[in-house]
Amino acid sequence: MRHRSLAIAAAIAVLPLTAVSLGVSTAQAASTPHAAPRVALPNTVNPAVAHSEKKGDVPAEQQISVSVSLKLRDAASLDRFLGAVATPGTPEYGQYLTPEQFTARFGPTEQDVQQVKAYLAAQGLTVSGVSANRQVVNAHGTTAQVSQAFGTHESSYLDPQQQRAFFANDDAASIPADLATVVQGISGLDDHAVRRNHLAAPHSVTPNAATATPRGMTPAQYQGAYNLDKTGAAGTGTTVALWEFDGYKSSDLTGYDAQYGLTGPAVSTVSVDGANYDSAPGQGIGEVELDSEIVRGAAPKATQLVYEAPNNDQGEIDMANKIVADNKATVISISWGSCEPDTTASSMTAVDNAFKQAAAQGISIFSASGDDGSKDCTRSTSGANVTAVDFPASSPHQTGVGGTNLQVTGGNGYSSESAWSTAGGGVSTVFAKPSWQTGTGINGSMRTVPDVSSNADPQSGFAVYTSGAWQVIGGTSAAAPLWSGYAAQFNQKAKAAGQPALGEAGPKLYAVANSSSYGSTFHDVTTGANQDYAAGTGYDQVTGWGSPVADALTTALLGGTTGGSTTPPPAAGCTAAQLIGNGGFESGTAPWTASSGVITDNASQPAHSGSWKAWLDGYGSTHTDTLSQTVSVPAGCASATLTFWLHIDTAETGSTAYDTLTLQAGGSTLKTWSNADAATGYVQQTVDLTPFAGKSVNLTFTGTEDGSNQTSFVIDDVALNVK
Repeated sequence: MRHRSLAIAAAIAVLPLTAVSLGVSTAQAASTPHAAPRVALPNTVNPAVAHSEKKGDVPAEQQISVSVSLKLRDAASLDRFLGAVATPGTPEYGQYLTPEQFTARFGPTEQDVQQVKAYLAAQGLTVSGVSANRQVVNAHGTTAQVSQAFGTHESSYLDPQQQRAFFANDDAASIPADLATVVQGISGLDDHAVRRNHLAAPHSVTPNAATATPRGMTPAQYQGAYNLDKTGAAGTGTTVALWEFDGYKSSDLTGYDAQYGLTGPAVSTVSVDGANYDSAPGQGIGEVELDSEIVRGAAPKATQLVYEAPNNDQGEIDMANKIVADNKATVISISWGSCEPDTTASSMTAVDNAFKQAAAQGISIFSASGDDGSKDCTRSTSGANVTAVDFPASSPHQTGVGGTNLQVTGGNGYSSESAWSTAGGGVSTVFAKPSWQTGTGINGSMRTVPDVSSNADPQSGFAVYTSGAWQVIGGTSAAAPLWSGYAAQFNQKAKAAGQPALGEAGPKLYAVANSSSYGSTFHDVTTGANQDYAAGTGYDQVTGWGSPVADALTTALLGGTTGGSTTPPPAAGCTAAQLIGNGGFESGTAPWTASSGVITDNASQPAHSGSWKAWLDGYGSTHTDTLSQTVSVPAGCASATLTFWLHIDTAETGSTAYDTLTLQAGGSTLKTWSNADAATGYVQQTVDLTPFAGKSVNLTFTGTEDGSNQTSFVIDDVALNVK
């Protein structure tokens, strides 16, 4: 019978005592290092601390909620996959993953989660939940317990710029060294960070009375100007998620629809962390209703899900992970953000990790670039003298949307467009320039913002029905949902054409912009400027590549031509290759996903080569083990052959199959072995995967053992050769 190691249980048993168990109840625990070595987590101090006045200690018994973000696995393979899935002509193009496939291949393991939960519980914290994709563990406890767990000291501060009291950790959080390989960062150690909406009202326009004829740009005008009415789509069968930190009144949305004769699925709310503002919306009601009404005007038949979260780091992180784990929407519209210098970097990384999952699943994200021009911190701690861009618009895994002033003809056609003087744009100080951000004419290694743009100037603002009255509202908050509505239209057309959803839009939009189709697919905005950057021919840091010519852009993105030509995808072909990662199990666990203890160097069963192998079952009791890896089989290859060495050792007798090993590809069972196939030593197995050409499949070995007499299924030296 196989012997299980008790190392994990022993490690948990000797974790340090909590502050409470040591009798620390009236003061925070000292940040003296634990007996075990600790590792500081960089970028876990809110930048506002450096600019604020310390007022005293946070009471030791005050409750604090924290989010522990876990690292993704196999980052290099993930980056390669994200590039391939967005590139026409690659075997992976459009082969998006499900949330389960993403988590199995790149997400934290269940063992990682249990390790974090055990540590938090040992420190006296209460674990309140784990995100469905295993990227976040939420917990709460007293200030003393949190301080003990993360080696911090929590103080009360006053932000002189905003005249706002907040609490924060004085120094970087730290964790035991054995957790450092698992934990990405900690959020919730301060309550300073809030997200601002990016909407603006013109000073010269007074909101209309509730019964007055609306003023401002109508759906017919922006649909006509951007050719949204010429795509032949209205978002039917698609879903857009709205990323919100406030609520809305259904009566306002239905009032807008009635005014313009719009019909579509009713808007519904998805609560995050218990937030639901709809019974009493706050000052952000105009933002939420603007977002919904612009999406309705651009894609009337699209389903809208309004995700509402607490306005803090944890709320944003949890909302990002819930949307991608739910996987109900193919488009996310974001009109809230914060300037990079005033946002905790570890929180940005946690959100961006969720955006990577969105890209892998084929979800498009459009984010407002901000309404303070190149000085995005104007209304936050760092102030108007700092040149900065807005997050999430600076993330390389979403599309940042800038702002313009749009003029429309009397027949609702496109007349002219100029850059809005306070449209957000510039250069990120956090994120490197992605490989697809080419042709901009801008030197440097960091990401530039925005990518595209549309109407945002409040002087050419939109008619919005909010709080029972008509108002004229602009801001890049209006530009992001307009592009999101366009993406919903595109996804309807793509599905009808048998093509994949838009997914991560950046690589595809830049490919079109760098082709000879640019002039017919985008309105190139060449006049106007913000504080530091001017609009010009081609790409610029106020309007990006410009605004959409929706029908021509859709044709180009679907692989057609629009008076020019896009670069055709490469012809299908085959490069001989071996596709399984870490087939000999000598390089840790990644990219495999396996039950605890399956990948092992336990000498009780020898490896076929080296020291490590995958050992499924062998307990002599009812048990199931799994081992899996996702691979993409190229479309242009004549053969795809999976080989591996299998040793079956059993205490069963006879020819009855009591214990089994099954190999599946996706939902298809390819072959089954049992205790009746036991043999001395290893036997090479061969399975034909050619029928899966052009597909991304999850190869899963499942070992199932009954209640008596052990059977061990030992696998080594796995390979998938294509040629």
